[in-house]
Amino acid sequence: MLTPDQLDSPLMARPYDLRHAGVTWRLFTGVPAAQAAQWAGRSVEVLQRIYHRCMAGYADVWIDRR
Repeated sequence: MLTPDQLDSPLMARPYDLRHAGVTWRLFTGVPAAQAAQWAGRSVEVLQRIYHRCMAGYADVWIDRR
């Protein structure tokens, strides 16, 4: 639950931006697409279509993390 001050902040002008930032951050940090999609309430197909730029080029990073 957000406080009244948080609700009045400029960040809440477009709450979707916060959601988008959260999904983007998760993908950049290596959360598997299936898990990020589930948390976002999206299918993996939709997530990959919307966030494909966030997911491209990170195969080496994710492979190194295993």
